[in-house]
Amino acid sequence: MEHRSGMETDPFLSSWALRDQKCIWHPFTQAQTAAPPISILKSKGAYLYAESGKGYLDAISSWWVNLHGHAHPYIAEEITKQAKELEHVLFAGFTHPQAIILAERLLSILPNGYSRVFYSDNGSTAVEVALKMAFQVVGNGKKILSFQDAYHGDTFGAMAAAGKTHYNRPFWPYLFSVHSIPPPLPGRESESWRAFEAAICTGEIAAFIFEPLIQGSGGMRPHCGKTLSRMIKACQTQGMITIADEVMTGFGRTGPLFASSSLDVTPDLICLSKGITGGFIPLGATVAKEFLFEAFLSPDATRAFLHGHSYTANPLVCAAANASLDLLLQSGCREARAMIESEHRQFQKKWEKHPKLIRCDVVGTILAIEYRLDGASYYHPLKQRLIEFFQDKGILLRPLGNVLYVLPPYCIVRDELQTIYSTIAMTLEEWQ
Repeated sequence: MEHRSGMETDPFLSSWALRDQKCIWHPFTQAQTAAPPISILKSKGAYLYAESGKGYLDAISSWWVNLHGHAHPYIAEEITKQAKELEHVLFAGFTHPQAIILAERLLSILPNGYSRVFYSDNGSTAVEVALKMAFQVVGNGKKILSFQDAYHGDTFGAMAAAGKTHYNRPFWPYLFSVHSIPPPLPGRESESWRAFEAAICTGEIAAFIFEPLIQGSGGMRPHCGKTLSRMIKACQTQGMITIADEVMTGFGRTGPLFASSSLDVTPDLICLSKGITGGFIPLGATVAKEFLFEAFLSPDATRAFLHGHSYTANPLVCAAANASLDLLLQSGCREARAMIESEHRQFQKKWEKHPKLIRCDVVGTILAIEYRLDGASYYHPLKQRLIEFFQDKGILLRPLGNVLYVLPPYCIVRDELQTIYSTIAMTLEEWQ
């Protein structure tokens, strides 16, 4: 059977977008009303290139996964090398160098205190692993504590841990119960702390899960690291497991390599994914302290941690992650992240007092602005208007309702950032 790569031009075929609509079911998309998808055939650096030939500046790193630029030749070469040696081996009873090297390197750059890496497939599964570890160690019948408007993934445990949100509304009847408290937003730290104290005093909490320093899908909302550190310490004092969901914040997004490095105390578990492979192949990792690993040691085989994935620690994936780490740890990458943050802060200084904005926040390489609206929600019509406006200008941005954020790959340059900023300014100065 002839294989079509998708890169050839065939006048007898429909466009890829039309063919897509006959066979693909897309995420977070209402197929009845959505416009046809944009078919992307090539990519390079900060750009995606459509079937039409139009280039799109990827200002959100394609859902936050791309660190170093699309189709980075070094990562591609390292995957190719590994594919010629070992493409896969089951990870129960077997191991391989790429997985070992990656685990050693992760442990060396994370905050002190971690000793074990458990691999899975993506961010949701990294969170599932952490939740299952916590429940098995602390015991059944207890609950998860989390912040309101959290997002921890779309598998059932991860959905439930976030509490009831617009992302999981159809599944509310099936989710396990959690304690949800307000996050320690600027000016609301005391309210958050009081709710936290009330929750842990119930004796019902097995684990506290949080996105450190900034909530991602919940609206790119920064919160107080000092208050969060205080919460973590209180939980650990009382034997509750603390879980940092660094799926979005990891690998330099907030400034340091990991947001948890900015805290006064280290969480017991850290969940990693998204940027871990530079955006090439899915991988999840749950990093644990030694006391959690030791809690599962027993002559009884049924007390082992009973969780696994067919592609756990796939050698190609681990090779991609090791290559991405090579790039991440170079001085040039640190300088690029510092440049992005500096440019964001200049934008913030100029526009944060604009009457059309509720806030303009910068956390490392993340810039978030919130438009002032009546009846703002994730589904507000402004979201689609913004998406279409920026796409028309050749920029990929995907707002969270009335919250527009810029989270670019580290290869982006100043001129490209200025293009993004000037286009955002048009929505503030020219739109009615």
